Amino acid sequence: MIINKSFTKEKSLNPLPQKEKLQTLLEKIHQNDDSPVTNLTLNETLVEEIEQLTREVEEVNPNPQPLLYATSLLNGNWQLQYSTAREIRSLSSLPLGLKIGKVYQEIDVANKSFFNLAFVKHPLELISGNVKVTATFEPAEEETNKRINVQFDKRYLSIEKILGIQTPKLNPFKVVQANNPQGRIPSLDVTYLDETLRIGRGGDGSLFILKRV
Repeated sequence: MIINKSFTKEKSLNPLPQKEKLQTLLEKIHQNDDSPVTNLTLNETLVEEIEQLTREVEEVNPNPQPLLYATSLLNGNWQLQYSTAREIRSLSSLPLGLKIGKVYQEIDVANKSFFNLAFVKHPLELISGNVKVTATFEPAEEETNKRINVQFDKRYLSIEKILGIQTPKLNPFKVVQANNPQGRIPSLDVTYLDETLRIGRGGDGSLFILKRV
């Protein structure tokens, strides 16, 4: 019994094996352009394997109450590696032949704000640009100390280059009010957080896996 209890404690304090397995799998399936992978582009077996590994990593979260004890780790720039969220999946079918590239999220804990930044470009390099969405957040009233409520603010549409020529007047060319869901407050649970990896689950069950950059 003592051996079993000791092993369980050691496992709970050491997320490295599970984390390395998950990161190795994500790197193996990642796109050449470093765009995020979604469950729509993978077979069901692989999606289930990612979900299982993710749950194993979440079980050994070194910061189970990140909003109380690890807010400094949230700060900074994160790159999206994998997601099952509808808004991320929809980026795989952009108009005019545009393709999604890297997707980042930069968090400013002190000001309770963040922005999402997705780069897009044409495969023939005819055009390139980005979509930026700004937002604010507040800790949810639930006493989990891991859930935030989100209020999306503005959406910026920018064209950076046309035929390789910089287009500063089109950066941005359009600013609109960002959409927030009707009848509910968007929320996100931070289910794993350390110095290099963050996992979150949206209120609709969507999964986000990000690495620090």
